[in-house]
Amino acid sequence: MKTWFITGISRGLGRALAAAALAEGDTVVGTVRSGQPDFDHAKGTLHVLTIDLADGAGAEIAVADAFERAGQIDVIVNNAGYGLLGALETATDAQVEQLFAVDVFAPFRIIKAALPHLRRQGRGHIVNITSIAGRAPSTGSAMYSAAKSALEGMSAGLALEVAPLGIKVTAVAPGAFRTDFLSSHSIRKSGVADAAYAQTIGRSNAAFDAAAGRQAGDPERAAQAIMTLVRAEKPPLHLLLGSDALRRARTKLDQVVDEIDRWEAVTRGTDFPEEGK
Repeated sequence: MKTWFITGISRGLGRALAAAALAEGDTVVGTVRSGQPDFDHAKGTLHVLTIDLADGAGAEIAVADAFERAGQIDVIVNNAGYGLLGALETATDAQVEQLFAVDVFAPFRIIKAALPHLRRQGRGHIVNITSIAGRAPSTGSAMYSAAKSALEGMSAGLALEVAPLGIKVTAVAPGAFRTDFLSSHSIRKSGVADAAYAQTIGRSNAAFDAAAGRQAGDPERAAQAIMTLVRAEKPPLHLLLGSDALRRARTKLDQVVDEIDRWEAVTRGTDFPEEGK
């Protein structure tokens, strides 16, 4: 049996993951911003913490409370977050600051607060839910992609720091899943873009609106995939979820390799000349 700390269990992937863990008889300490989520579970133990993770002190309070209740925690899942879509030009400073407060700084604070406990345990697994947007941005998601890219980079760098301590790290990048992510609960939009963006932002906004409720990804299957990775002896550092995420990642990788090859001479030309040449 495992003990989980999962942020954002009231809906979406966080809820599906909490339900899957409880069904296995695990203990879940989960955070919500308000309300009391209803889980129909005959197994497992659930503790719900009401906390606003955008509050600078909220993350540390939540982690301390979680370890006090559970004693030890095996898996920490930074799931809570939301999206900001639209043109970068129309995003306000306040919108971007709030986005990074929830999607980047809250996970940072949770991880920082949890690491002393995990080091004392000599084990633990940190799972950061990022997004394919953090690896292969799509039109209309510049600042959201920036936030998720930051979490991707944080995960990769952290993994190198904590590997000798028995702590594992995985960045999970979902594609589009049939949750309410594209609803007002989980998405914000920057202001109305100038007509100059009609062919980019205009089209992307229409595509996002049309995709709501039709996404290919099943959140319950995504939850089972995460259950599988945390039980693996050698879990991945990066895991994609969804066929659309796989397609976008491979296309992006091909583009990156092609661009590197085309500009290789310029890249190499910035070194000091070798002696005698």
